[in-house]
Amino acid sequence: MPWNVFTKSLDLLNTLGHTAGMSAAKPKNTAPAKTPVAILVRVSTSKQETDRQVSELSAHALAKGYEVVEICREQVSGMADESDRPGLQRAEELARAGTVKKILVHEVSRLARRNSIAHAFIEMLEELGVSLYWHQQGIETLLPNGKRNPAAGIMFALLAEMARAERETLSERIKSGLEEAKRKGRKLGRPAGAAFTVKKFLSKHSDIARSIKEGHSVRNTAKITGKGVSTVQRVKSAMPF
Repeated sequence: MPWNVFTKSLDLLNTLGHTAGMSAAKPKNTAPAKTPVAILVRVSTSKQETDRQVSELSAHALAKGYEVVEICREQVSGMADESDRPGLQRAEELARAGTVKKILVHEVSRLARRNSIAHAFIEMLEELGVSLYWHQQGIETLLPNGKRNPAAGIMFALLAEMARAERETLSERIKSGLEEAKRKGRKLGRPAGAAFTVKKFLSKHSDIARSIKEGHSVRNTAKITGKGVSTVQRVKSAMPF
């Protein structure tokens, strides 16, 4: 074999090896993973809407580069027991599963108006390394290094107590107003003939009745129909078995 052919073959191998090495060493352009978050919103009655809460929290998530994994919605009183809080329970499920790293709420009162529930939820999140962010003050319970934020803890305790007191004051005002109306001889409640019969009530909420008959629990029925847990319970109580 001529020497020049052998030399060219070696040059070709060196060139290919050098090219392969350059190709393997070339850094990949990978975008950083987005922080997964859940949005938790709550209203007390069907006359209220969660759209504003969702809109503002979604805008915050977008600005921070977060990925909204799920929006947990509730239509239930902030004084309700934890077992009657499907949205709160779903947020806890996502946190325990490691699906989310942050829970976003609009304000502390949307989380709960009962201190026991609010504080228990916060402690659970902290143990899991999940941060709670409330939009009204723009504060998170965990610092960027994952440690507890002392300032947030103090403010959360204060706001949770204010939310409870606010609800208590509202309840007292309503009770006082009803007593004053009775004193003046006013008739309270629905006008005569306006009350729903059981049949009409069940007809209005036929989707709930159907879900209950299929064997779904009160909480699951509330999720399926998008109606409040208290409404589902009233329908269940009114159903003939």
